[in-house]
Amino acid sequence: MKCRFVHIGAKLAIGAGAMAATKSHTIHKHFRLDSLKLKRAQRILDAKTETEAVERALDLAISEHERSQLAAAANRKFLNSGIVIRDVFGTLDG
Repeated sequence: MKCRFVHIGAKLAIGAGAMAATKSHTIHKHFRLDSLKLKRAQRILDAKTETEAVERALDLAISEHERSQLAAAANRKFLNSGIVIRDVFGTLDG
């Protein structure tokens, strides 16, 4: 039996380093936000300020998108690799 392995290199920035990268491009925006939702996010994300909570939430959304893109790329690479998957237990046909 021949095995193939797929390796995808990924870097995930979480924490102060991720926020520091965005600090140089800080702009002022005004939003209407649900105050209860904002306070809940602030508590969950352990943010000291509301601004920090919003920044952390945005960082999480961006990193989740990047992980999804990496997973999709790995899936495409796997499907295009030509590997054959056999149903040795006969459970996938119905």
